[in-house]
Parts: sequence; structure tokens; C-alpha cells
Amino acid sequence: MTDHDPLAAPVPIALSWSGGKDCALALHALRSDPTRVVVALVTTVNGEFDRIAMHGVRRSLLEAQAASLGIELVEVTLPWPCSNAEYEAATGRAYAALRERGIREIAFGDLYLADVRAYRDRLVGAAGLSAHYPLWQRDTAALARECIALGFQARLVCVDPAQIDPAFCGRAYDRVLLAELPATADPCGENGEFHTFVHDGPPFAHPIEIAVGERVQRDGFWFCDLLPSSGAPTAAAAVA
Repeated sequence: MTDHDPLAAPVPIALSWSGGKDCALALHALRSDPTRVVVALVTTVNGEFDRIAMHGVRRSLLEAQAASLGIELVEVTLPWPCSNAEYEAATGRAYAALRERGIREIAFGDLYLADVRAYRDRLVGAAGLSAHYPLWQRDTAALARECIALGFQARLVCVDPAQIDPAFCGRAYDRVLLAELPATADPCGENGEFHTFVHDGPPFAHPIEIAVGERVQRDGFWFCDLLPSSGAPTAAAAVA
């Protein structure tokens, strides 16, 4: 978007929201952009386990994030197991519904993977929308340091043991962790080394109180179950 009239109202957009640090950083960047205003967070949720797809974070914590941010949460419920065709159909319906509300753009926190960007461009384009990448091609080492310096607080909730030690799962995303990551790992986890859950930072009105639960291995990944600090794990809350 170019040549924005400074007297015009900012354009409403939606942000693809995983609950992790990159989308939180994207939100932080967007709130400094006078041409746009984020009016919705779009999250895919595993309907079988009631958790954020891939990250394995409880829906209650996702809803707590949206409440602290003061932004509407649009949940896209996926079946389990979920084929790519089912994923595209579900997200396509959500994007089409957003377009009917006057939203023309979806923002993503992707950093440099061109194939991922091309895939997202295709999906949103099919719904008559365009994609926006506020963090695109930022140096990830510098961005990781900036994330911590800004006061974002996050935990690693999913780790790929083929890329980093499973012991990183559940740890705080801080300077100590960055120093201990192997040289082969992207400091922002852009290649799928890890995924995070952000529980505090500049966009939040108040922190999300969490407790670190059990770690489990499932489908080739390690997951750390985060609990609302006043909650306790139950048998019905298996990590997806």
C-alpha cells in the first residue's frame, strides 16, 4: 500500500496469529503503521484436541491472549487428522468471510522463506485478498535480540528434535537460550526448529499467567504443555 492519505482512516486488516513471538512482533510493527489497523486475529485450532494447530497450546490461553490484546479472535477449526485440502478449504472460508466484512489484507509474521510466502499469497489471493509481511527479510539474529529487548516474554512450546535438543522445549525465549542454540539453528526458529507462545510484551494490556506443565513427544516433535497458572492438567487436555 502506497501514497496513503495522512488524513484518511487506517485500513482494517487481519493478522494470522499462531500465538508465537513472530506474529506478536508483526503486531507490534503494525501498530506503528498509521496506514493499517489490526481488527482480527486469525488462528487455526485443532478441533479434536482444542489447541492451536501445530503449536499445541490450549485454546484458553489463545483466548487469554486475544482478550489482553483487545482484538477479535477468529478461530478456524480444523479436523484431526487434517489434509492440506481440508486446511485450505477451512482457511479459504475464513478469508472469504473476512473479505465480506470489508477486510482486504491479511498480515503474516514470516521472515524469509520464499516458498511459504508464495503459498500464503496463493491462498489469500484465491479469496480476493492480499498478503502483507511487516517483518519480511529482517535479520533474524537482530530481530531475536530486539524481541527480548522490547520486553516480549515467550516460552518454547514445540521443538523439532531433528534440529535442536528437546531440552529446549519449555524454556524461556531469552538471551541465555539464544546463546545456547546451535549455530545451525535460526534464532527465530524460521525453519521450524521451534515454536513459541508469547505471554507478555508491548501489545498486551496485561501478562498471560502461565505455568509450565509436562513435556511429551508426539508425531516426531516435542511439546510443552502450558497451563493457566491457576489450572491443572486433565486427562481431556492431551497435547495435540
